[in-house]
Amino acid sequence: MLTKINHMGVAVNSLAETIPFYRDQLGMAFKGTEEVQEQQVRVAFLEIGESKIELLEPTSADSPIAKFLEKNGPGIHHVAYEVTDIVAAIAKLESDGARMIDKTPRKGAHGAQIAFVHPKSSNGVLTELCQSGH
Repeated sequence: MLTKINHMGVAVNSLAETIPFYRDQLGMAFKGTEEVQEQQVRVAFLEIGESKIELLEPTSADSPIAKFLEKNGPGIHHVAYEVTDIVAAIAKLESDGARMIDKTPRKGAHGAQIAFVHPKSSNGVLTELCQSGH
């Protein structure tokens, strides 16, 4: 079902203030930014090897990322796993008793289809399933 870790999502207050650490100090390759209006978030993409980090900046005070930052402060928001068939992955998780935030896939960054597993089903870790849009 899972093929690899697609990315780690990190909630930040400011992309402009955070990107230099990952790009310049850690030496990750900066791959640009994208706004995902449906999620009320601006995302900066950084790569190291096959791994990616997504920095998540809220675009609205009532967005999920803004609420996360208000409650927890900056830090790891979610772990995303690549799947080849997101519909089948959701169905399997639900049949195995997992609580899904998304029972059907929705649009994510880079044209990917995404779905989140509720943290209560994944030991407190917000878990994203991600089927590449490419």
